[in-house]
Amino acid sequence: MEEVLLRVEHLKKAFGEHVIFKDFNLQVRRGEVVVVIGPSGCGKSTLLRCLNGLEPIQGGKILLDGEPVLREEASIAKMRQKIGMVFQSYELFPHKTILENILLAPIKVQKRSRTEAEAEAMALLQRVGLAERKNDYPRQLSGGQKQRIAIVRALCMHPEILLLDEITAALDPEMVREVLEVVLSLAKAGSTMVIVTHEMNFARAIADRILFIEHGEVVEESSDPKAFFREPATARARAFLHSFDYA
Repeated sequence: MEEVLLRVEHLKKAFGEHVIFKDFNLQVRRGEVVVVIGPSGCGKSTLLRCLNGLEPIQGGKILLDGEPVLREEASIAKMRQKIGMVFQSYELFPHKTILENILLAPIKVQKRSRTEAEAEAMALLQRVGLAERKNDYPRQLSGGQKQRIAIVRALCMHPEILLLDEITAALDPEMVREVLEVVLSLAKAGSTMVIVTHEMNFARAIADRILFIEHGEVVEESSDPKAFFREPATARARAFLHSFDYA
């Protein structure tokens, strides 16, 4: 059995009086792909932001490789190098070229040589079919292309785990597949990922484990995604899946 890479213990998170998680627990094993689904507002994206230190928590522990993801600035900066995150809005710097966007963190944060970092960036760009766009600016790329660049930027930091937050939500339908194919290739290569998505066919294809959450709690968990999508164990999950058109 693979070792536990990420451990969430008794997580508490609230926005003022609005409680998101009051006792949330999660384990993610190295090489595992966990897909989190659920209705809007159930806490999926907030969970990812807590894991990456982007949101303060009010209680509990988040451990990566047995080390706490602490809230002090120095420790968060260190842990974020191990926990990559890709957002639905790309978060690319518009005034920098594609290559400059990718190289900024490896050179400035990790203090890697430009020669080494650029060689890796170009290899990753080649992998996602965008090597020839290295000198373009984000405004010159389609949504699907920008999202692939955001994934490359995260991978270039050598994260131990990758968090993907609704990465196809802002894309036109014809652009979705090109992004999902990149993520599927990462899963096949053994990357550890926690993915929030509303793409049910994608979730079924890529997940090693499905978490269906609502009101900040795990309603149903399944290590057999095909069985989950074919016949969920809970009435709530069945009702949720019936609202989607997937085959």
